[in-house]
Amino acid sequence: MGSISILRSRRRFAGERHAMLGLERELRGCDPLRQRKYLRNFFEAFSRYDCAVEAAQLESELRAADIILIGDYHALPAAQHFAAQVVSKLAENNDVTLGLEAVFARDQIWLDAWQAGKLSSADLRQRVRFDACWGYDWQPWAALLELCRQSGVRVWGLDCPPRSDLRAIAARDRHAAAKIAEIRQQQPQAKVVALMGESHCAPPHLPHELKRERPTDKIVTLLQNVDALYWQSAADGALPPAVRVAPDFFCVFNATPLEKYESYRLCVERWRQERPSPPDLRPSFMNLLDALLHFLRIEKYCSHNTTQPRFLVDLLPEICARPTVAALSLALERSGLSRELAQQTANRAQTHGSLYLPAYNTIAALRFEIARAAEDVARFLHRACRGAVHAAVSEIPTEDGFYRAAVEQALAYFGSRILYPTRAAVREQDLYALYAADPEDLQRETHIAHRDFMRTVDFLILHKDYETHARRYYQLPHLLAEGLGWNDARRAYLMEKLGNMLGNELYDAYLEGALSKRFIRGLFFRKLESPGAARELYFLIAARAAPRCRRRLN
Repeated sequence: MGSISILRSRRRFAGERHAMLGLERELRGCDPLRQRKYLRNFFEAFSRYDCAVEAAQLESELRAADIILIGDYHALPAAQHFAAQVVSKLAENNDVTLGLEAVFARDQIWLDAWQAGKLSSADLRQRVRFDACWGYDWQPWAALLELCRQSGVRVWGLDCPPRSDLRAIAARDRHAAAKIAEIRQQQPQAKVVALMGESHCAPPHLPHELKRERPTDKIVTLLQNVDALYWQSAADGALPPAVRVAPDFFCVFNATPLEKYESYRLCVERWRQERPSPPDLRPSFMNLLDALLHFLRIEKYCSHNTTQPRFLVDLLPEICARPTVAALSLALERSGLSRELAQQTANRAQTHGSLYLPAYNTIAALRFEIARAAEDVARFLHRACRGAVHAAVSEIPTEDGFYRAAVEQALAYFGSRILYPTRAAVREQDLYALYAADPEDLQRETHIAHRDFMRTVDFLILHKDYETHARRYYQLPHLLAEGLGWNDARRAYLMEKLGNMLGNELYDAYLEGALSKRFIRGLFFRKLESPGAARELYFLIAARAAPRCRRRLN
C-alpha cells in the first residue's frame, strides 16, 4: 500500500514540479536577497507541519484569537481574496478591524476619508501612492477595501518606509507591532486582522514583537501556500484545508506554488517595463506547454513525423493576449476572425480567462488562469500530435463530432490535472446532486431550461452506465440516440461534462498505475477524423480507465 501511495504522489505532482523548475531559475535571478538571514528565518521556521486541521477547527481558533496575522504573498490575488473571506466571516459575529502592510501609517488620514465616502477609490489609490510605493495589482486590494467599507470594518495602515531596504525590515516589524497594539487599545473589543508579507510572520519577527507589546493577547498566525508545507501535504495525500505548523501557527492552501510564482513573474515583468503595458502571457503558457511535453516525452525539435510531431516548434500557437474584452476582440479581428466570432471569443475568454481556437491555432487570453491555460495547451498539443492544427471544427451535429469533442475535452482535462493536480475532480457521483439543485441557479449557469437540463443529466448518467455495461443493452438507448443529435446548449454541456469525467477517470487510472504514460502518450497521437474513430477511442479510454476494470493491460 505504501508503494502505491508513493507512486500516486510522484505521478500526481511530476508535471507541476517540472513546470516549476524553469520558473524558479528565472525568479531566483530576480531575487538576490533570498539568502538573507531574515528570509532564511521564514523558510527554516515553516519547513514541516505537525498535523492536518479541519476547516471548522481552524475557524474556532480564529474566533478565539485577539490578533490574527495573515501571511500575504503580495503578487497573488488569491492571497488577498482569502484575507477578504476571513474578514467577512469574522465580521458576521464579531467586531473586526483590519491592518494593512500595503498602506503606510502616515496615510491613515486618506484611509479614513475614503471610508467616510469623501474619496473615490481612484483618489485613494493616488493619495496613498499605491502604485509607486506598493506596485502590485490594485484590483484585489480594492476589492478587500470595499468589502471592509461595506461591512463596517475600519482599515488601518501598518507600514513605514523604507520598504526597499531589507536592513530596516526589523524596524518595520517593531513599528507594525506598535501600531497593532495601538489599535487594540483604541478598539479593545475588536479582533485585529493584520495582512502582512509572509516573511514578517516567522516566529522571531512580527509575532515576537507582538508578544512583547501584547503579552496577554491570543495571537494566531495564518500562513498561505508555503511551498515546503504544500509539497509535504501533497506527499501525504490530498491537500487538507489547513495544517498546524506549531501552537497558534497554521497554513492554508488556496493556490499552488506554480500559481504563486507565475503571478510573481508577471509582476516582475511589469516592473521592468519603462512604460506601463499589459504583461506578456506567452512565457506562462509556453512554460506549461514545455512541462506537458516533458511529461509525454515529446521533442519540440524532432525532424521526423513518426512517433513525434515534425518540428513542433514551428507549430506553436499564437498567444493573443489583451487586457480588455474590446481590445482582445479587435486584435482577433485583425488576425483574421470575423467581427462576430472575434466578439464571441473575447466574451468567452472573459468567463474562462483564455480560449484555444484550433482553426486559427491561437490562444485568446485576457488573463492567466492556470487550470484553463493548462487545458488550452493540452488541447493544442493533442491537435498538433494528430496533425490537426488549423483544422476547422465542424458545426454539424453528428455522432462523430460529438465523440471527437468529448475525447478532445478528456485529454485537455487530463493535461490540466497533470499540470495543476489540485484542480477539483469531476466525477459521476457529482451528477446526482444536480437533481436537487435550485432550478433558477441551474438555468442561469447553463442557459438550459430546467426540464431540458434534467433530461440532460439523465443522458449523462445513462451514458456512464452504457460505457461500462454496453453488452447488457440490446440496442443504443433511445435517450442516447436522441441526445447525440441535439444541436443547442445541451450538446455543448454534454460534450464538456462527459469529457471532463472521462479525463478524470484517465487521470485517476494513471495515478494508480493502472495505465502507463506510454499508453496515454499514444492517445494524443490517435487520429479522430475517420468515421467512427472518435467513438471507438472514447469507449476504449472508458473501458481502460473505468474504476471497476482497471487492469494492467498495457
